[in-house]
Amino acid sequence: MNDISRFPAEWEPQCAVLMAWPHSDTDWAARLDATTHCFAAIAAAISVRQTLLLLVPDSAIAQDARSALAMAEADLARVRFITLPYNDTWLRDSGPISLRKADGFELLDFHFTAWGGKFEAGLDDRIVSEMHAQGLFRNAQHRRVDFALEGGGIETDGAGTLLSTWHCLHERHPDKSRADIENVLKEQLQQHRVLWLEHGYLEGDDTDAHIDTLARFASENAIVYQGCEDPEDSHYLELQAMAGELRQLRTVSGNPYLLHALPWPKPIMDEGRRLAASYANFLIINGAVMMPLYDDPADAEALSVMQKAFPARTIIGIPCRDLIWQNGSLHCCTMQLPEGLLK
Repeated sequence: MNDISRFPAEWEPQCAVLMAWPHSDTDWAARLDATTHCFAAIAAAISVRQTLLLLVPDSAIAQDARSALAMAEADLARVRFITLPYNDTWLRDSGPISLRKADGFELLDFHFTAWGGKFEAGLDDRIVSEMHAQGLFRNAQHRRVDFALEGGGIETDGAGTLLSTWHCLHERHPDKSRADIENVLKEQLQQHRVLWLEHGYLEGDDTDAHIDTLARFASENAIVYQGCEDPEDSHYLELQAMAGELRQLRTVSGNPYLLHALPWPKPIMDEGRRLAASYANFLIINGAVMMPLYDDPADAEALSVMQKAFPARTIIGIPCRDLIWQNGSLHCCTMQLPEGLLK
């Protein structure tokens, strides 16, 4: 392992958060008004605390975004518009994974296949290289990695431990053994070890069980996870089994992780299809944690759990029912950039 490169944890200082604005040529077209309202709320909350780097395909959509952000009371002085084409807005999975080095940064550009070839992704697979070519970053080397991986499929504690789900990585690489995949993750992401979850999923999720909908590091010694206490729910056995796995995990020092179980929201349906609502899809930013809310009685308890997991941060609830219509939530549409990366 190269000890001068490190994959920083999400809670470390950030220079910006990256998003892409929804528009009529994306999958949001059918519900664009509601979607832009939600994106604007997320963007405004970010801009109060740090820079928002916002991808737009052209100047007209940039103006639409600027108007929506102004109505949401965003700090427009902290919003940087970047003109760049894209297929979709899930930048957690198509955006750069940043390693911190002694002399700058390395932008890892993994092959983005739209979750195993489910959708068109030709433009999204070029986002990292296009951003680097525009000269947005300071002392940052771009490195293409010929390996399918999405940012939502991995969690790091910033100290060499990676958390992921075997189902997702096995789906992306069915011909590779667990040892093969682990070796790639350790080498490319500069990790000492990989912790695998064998259980956990959400109906309506088309990512093949991304870890960022299920279990997240809150510190090197703590994990926040999506619980389910309803024996009548179809998720009950899987999420109970996942909770059991989390109880068996150990920190580097050999201790159990401090676990924070998030409450289970009631089923949210859309034309007979259950949507993937998870409180675990939160975003950590400077001084705060932004978490999705679903207009559900469990929202208040979820906020309370998150405050216990992050006692030194402000917890910001963002209504996200309109996001899960497209099978993702708050964390999925954002990607944090570590402090010092932007010019």
